[in-house]
Amino acid sequence: MESVAVENKAFEEDIALPETVPTDKEDNVFNEEDNVPDIKKDSDAREVDGMTLSFHEISYDVNISNLRKKTTKTILKNVSGIFKPGMNAILGPTGGGKTSLLDVLATRKDPQGLSGVVLINGQEQPQNFRLASGYVVQDDVIMGTLTVRENLEFSAALRLPSSVSKEEKRKRVDDIIEELGLTNCAETKIGTPFIRGVSGGERKRTNIGMELVTQPSVLFLDEPTTGLDATTAFAVIQHLSRLSKKGRTIIFSIHQPRYSIYRFFNRIHLLSLGETVYHGSSENALEYFARIGYICEEHNNPADFFLDTIIFNQNNMRAIEKNPGLDAAENGSVTQTNESLTEIFKKSNAKQELEIESKHLIGNASVGSSGHVQIQKISYTTSFFQQLFIVSKRATKNLVRNPFLVIVQNVILFIFAILTGLIYFQMDLTRSAGIQNRIGAFFFVSMQQVFANMSGMDIFIQEREIFVHESANGFYRVSPYYFGKVVCDLLPLRLLPTILFSTIAYWMMGLKPEVDAYFIYVFTIVLTSFVATGIAFALSSTFKERAIATIVSGLIYILSMIFGGVLVNISSLPDWIEWIQYLSLFRYTINALSVNEFVGQTFCDNGTACITGEMYLESQNIRYTDWGLWQNHVALFCIMLGFFLLAYVQLRRIPKYK
Repeated sequence: MESVAVENKAFEEDIALPETVPTDKEDNVFNEEDNVPDIKKDSDAREVDGMTLSFHEISYDVNISNLRKKTTKTILKNVSGIFKPGMNAILGPTGGGKTSLLDVLATRKDPQGLSGVVLINGQEQPQNFRLASGYVVQDDVIMGTLTVRENLEFSAALRLPSSVSKEEKRKRVDDIIEELGLTNCAETKIGTPFIRGVSGGERKRTNIGMELVTQPSVLFLDEPTTGLDATTAFAVIQHLSRLSKKGRTIIFSIHQPRYSIYRFFNRIHLLSLGETVYHGSSENALEYFARIGYICEEHNNPADFFLDTIIFNQNNMRAIEKNPGLDAAENGSVTQTNESLTEIFKKSNAKQELEIESKHLIGNASVGSSGHVQIQKISYTTSFFQQLFIVSKRATKNLVRNPFLVIVQNVILFIFAILTGLIYFQMDLTRSAGIQNRIGAFFFVSMQQVFANMSGMDIFIQEREIFVHESANGFYRVSPYYFGKVVCDLLPLRLLPTILFSTIAYWMMGLKPEVDAYFIYVFTIVLTSFVATGIAFALSSTFKERAIATIVSGLIYILSMIFGGVLVNISSLPDWIEWIQYLSLFRYTINALSVNEFVGQTFCDNGTACITGEMYLESQNIRYTDWGLWQNHVALFCIMLGFFLLAYVQLRRIPKYK
């Protein structure tokens, strides 16, 4: 033990802690009575009531399927701990269960296969605790076309109740910008592959700021320093430390922080293959490892030392398991025992102290102690129409600031309209060519509308991560997000370009020169465009990968074309397959356009061999009397409604947990 003391003293003398770093013995000391830190008051600080989050015997198993059989993999095994207001870090090697434990504590894991208890200030964790806490994902999920301020204002507008005035919301956003050091980039766009934006650290702090809008007492972060350079990572952790000194419980997973970052940690939880290696004060961690025979060398980073020791112990345990007679290995100057670090921790005083405190918290939960903060059931703070307006406003900004898709789509449709008009320019009324050209034109126009709207498959695939993150964090309901995206997509990208295309092509092709026929034609093409968009939306909300969605859409469109009545005579097909025609959007579009064009027309060759449009429709079994025209529109509307409804259902079915 004397050697241990010498080593620790040398370590402390070599690198002195800065005064700004909180420790359990300075300005972030925990009050054992109410679990709230004694914080130095700052007139400008927005302090919150601290919360103590405790977890007891957490186990998590997942089912893994392979080609031969299904197996169960244990991710977490009987993990317990207590995280108080301050900086709480979850560390461990890759695959140790850091992110899984974080997600369990934040109620973002599938409850299937999960056991154990999570308490908030000794009280049962509410079912929708995710709405009361903040969660920052590892990969920054944020709208790149908006500025830093606009993203924060978006979060404030949706997550703060209507009782908070616009001025108060604006003031809160300004405070967060100043608090996180984002003043210089507040009016800068976050950035996209086509727009240069803020730096990685500013992007990460903006993500954090969006969660701080609600002033949560508990803030979760998954690998907050991933992808950042050393200086930027230090700045992010330093900002988090300042937030923790105002009463917040900051809980985050982190892989291998450097020493300047490690100094900010108040409590750490070390994991090895889903089991606890150590839980307690970061200051006492080196002393704990020294007591069990692992001494951190001078000038060595404690975080690196912990991970190296854990990995070494894992490898040694595997070797001993394969060869029980194997002698103990050596880790530097220290001899490794034949016992795993997890087993050593179970027998340690640190584990016993943790169990005593855990039993105290569980006991309070059973009797319902009145000294704890009660978390009421939380609902959305804004109405459906407020959410619809705010989400639609953001979608509109996103569209305006990323006009490439709008411009390209309109230009392509304009080119196709001219091309279609030139190919079928001023079609005559001859029996041989007039009828065939019109049917070909209707098929070509229908096909063009279907494939032109395949861009709709990107609408939910590209924003899938943003939608999952924001809906899980309580920004909005699924319905306003869906309807907002639909409205902002249909009007600028589907309706207006389709009307332009239809108008140009109709008069160039020389179709029936009647106003009512023209409007029916336009209505039919618009309806066809909406049906194709509905199919794209349904596939976009069902599949994560655009490649898979494209393959499935190809199957749908090919079957629809085959049974459209142009490529094959439907009446010649066997009964068991003929029914597919009733699902073909091409059939209803071509039938509607044919009835609109052929009724009242006469087609003749050399003025002798004539046939009326009605005669042709009868030969093709196309109904044109009574409401024969409108039944095709009703069918198209029903198909469109079905796919839009399917898209909404699939969007709701996307899990909000991992």
